[in-house]
Amino acid sequence: MEETNISAVILLEDGTVFHGNSCGKIGTTTGEIAFNTGMTGYQEIFTDPSYYGQILVMASSHIGNYGVVENEIESESCKIRGLVVKKFAHSFSRYQESSSLQDYLVDDGVVGIKNIDTRALVTHIRKNGAQNAIISSETTDLNELKKTLDNVPSMKGLGLAQEVSCKTPYQEGAGEYKVALLDYGVKKNIIRCLIERGCKVKVFPFDTSYEQIMEFNPDGIMLSNGPGDPEPLVKSIETVQKLVDSEVPIFGICLGHQILCLSQGLKTEKMHNGHRGINHPVKNIINGSCEITSQNHGFVVSKTAALNHPDITITHMHLNDDTVAGISLNGKPVFSVQFHPEASSGPHDSRHLFDQFISNIKVFTKQTVS
Repeated sequence: MEETNISAVILLEDGTVFHGNSCGKIGTTTGEIAFNTGMTGYQEIFTDPSYYGQILVMASSHIGNYGVVENEIESESCKIRGLVVKKFAHSFSRYQESSSLQDYLVDDGVVGIKNIDTRALVTHIRKNGAQNAIISSETTDLNELKKTLDNVPSMKGLGLAQEVSCKTPYQEGAGEYKVALLDYGVKKNIIRCLIERGCKVKVFPFDTSYEQIMEFNPDGIMLSNGPGDPEPLVKSIETVQKLVDSEVPIFGICLGHQILCLSQGLKTEKMHNGHRGINHPVKNIINGSCEITSQNHGFVVSKTAALNHPDITITHMHLNDDTVAGISLNGKPVFSVQFHPEASSGPHDSRHLFDQFISNIKVFTKQTVS
């Protein structure tokens, strides 16, 4: 598709305005603005369900230059509400058969804006915090756009798992170990990582009851990533509390980590601007090792609450801001991390956490048989 010069505008909740040109679909969109610092993997990022409800600013200056390919998706469609970039590549080059990012965004209905100073916008978000925004290539009337923006709800208090979770259970893989995966907005690569390690994965909707999950007789339980505020997911939190008491091994990632912590009486907090990128340093407190991780979250578990809980050990800390990046439950085969060990896109430093989960499953199944 040829490049166009249709005018577009982005307006932030605090009145900040950037003018540019349209990319993606012509239209108007709203959501919480966030930025990602990753240099690669834009297709995986755009299809990550954890981004549902957000307008995404890409800190990398060139987006779309290697097109899109069918197998680099984390869900069946783009989940971002809008896209903000500096340079948008309408022409692309790649050794694999691919298509343009422009066509991909149009097909999935994603409204975007290009040719703005993303460095200035990212700096503004870092200083002033996450907030709602509106992009439009239909109108540049700021008064009209402000009226629309004023009616957009805050991300705080929004439970969005129901918007991205599967509607009915489905099964992937045919391995030895049965893993029940609660889908709060799961990335496909989490399922792939489990299948690679000999798991038969049954994916359940986010609001599946404890009884329905246990009917599967799982050897392990995975709590997936997902979008939004974890605190409104009261039913999910209650279900996870029962699952912890069942003694079945549990592994939580991102939103799943937060739900697990809430089930144990901890609190979560909305972050100033969140962690989104593939270069976040995390320290393993247990063995002293450090890893570069992929992250995507705007809420975090309270460090004070975790430190004061007698049955929880903080296992990982984020080295940039000293926030909680992982926990384990004392005396139980249950642990979780705030980052993404499946890392699609991103480094593979933390893939060993899936091996740890499988080791817990092996111990559990031996105890069950004996």
